[in-house]
Amino acid sequence: MHVVSLPSLADVHIGVIGLGYVGLPLAVAFSRQRPTLGFDIDQRRVTELKQQKDATLEVSADELRAAVQLSFSHDAADLKRCNVFIITVPTPIDDFKRPDLRPLESATRFIASALKPGSVVIY
Repeated sequence: MHVVSLPSLADVHIGVIGLGYVGLPLAVAFSRQRPTLGFDIDQRRVTELKQQKDATLEVSADELRAAVQLSFSHDAADLKRCNVFIITVPTPIDDFKRPDLRPLESATRFIASALKPGSVVIY
């Protein structure tokens, strides 16, 4: 059996996938302690956040300016620098209360090429 070790705390680079009402505040909070990449497939959203503007008002411009270890991207190649991935995409439900897992499956495919031995994925 081959044992893979987890990254040490000093080597953790976090990627938060999905910058909605859960992901953005989480990315801001983690960036207070660790390098963090906020990733979203919506290029307009990423551009807005790079300008310290959050149209959803989940975080303030001051909070975004203070998040000096936080970067934003919509380019999947940028996920390669991460080793801890936190997926915070929507899981809407239908009229019968069944979850639509397609966003979760899509996010998983997005990070798949960035995974390395020892990577941690959190759903």
